[in-house]
Amino acid sequence: MSALLEQLTRRQLLWQGNSQHTAYQAVSSGYAELDQQLAGGFPASGLIDIQTGQGIGELRLLLPYLQQQQSSGRLLVLISPPAEPCADMLCAAGIVLSQLVIVTPKTSKDALWAAEQCLQSGCCASVLLWQVPLKLAQARRLQLAAEQGAASVILIRRPMDGLSLPVNLSVKLQPHRQGVLLSVQKRKGGWPAAPFLVDMQNRWPGLCFTTEQHWQARRKAS
Repeated sequence: MSALLEQLTRRQLLWQGNSQHTAYQAVSSGYAELDQQLAGGFPASGLIDIQTGQGIGELRLLLPYLQQQQSSGRLLVLISPPAEPCADMLCAAGIVLSQLVIVTPKTSKDALWAAEQCLQSGCCASVLLWQVPLKLAQARRLQLAAEQGAASVILIRRPMDGLSLPVNLSVKLQPHRQGVLLSVQKRKGGWPAAPFLVDMQNRWPGLCFTTEQHWQARRKAS
């Protein structure tokens, strides 16, 4: 029995409940507290599910990770973003605009097709896909295409209950005056985690309230 367990462990088909190692290659998120919770960072490949309200810092949270993904020389693809990304903000975060592609399909079906083609091409490091409803079979296709192309596909959608998708990582974001509150809903090779603060003040000081600013704002509102 021990020989069988050892063989399964070597093939990464078995993991221990107390293991702190992920079942995927991790790329640093750029935030120490998040890397600690995720045992290294975001997945380098596969499907990542981010449930979030719009405009609470979800893209800024991903930028350090995306910059590292893009450093391999491959493309970063944005599909159906809710607004035109700010070029100055992307450049300041180290994103190379000549390696950035923005796709605006007319339908969800076209968006899924574009994402799958980008992932399978091997030319893309990461593909971001906004607000496209996924069925289980479609999520599996994206996961397989991402693995084939050694890329990550990040689904950014509104928080919702329902069918659990086959993902490497699923997180939920909530707004916070110092950044975002992040809870891990599902992690391949690991456990969910209760909400914790990802402090974004050092990277984006102009967008975060300090404690003093918070109390000044409350006094003015009262």
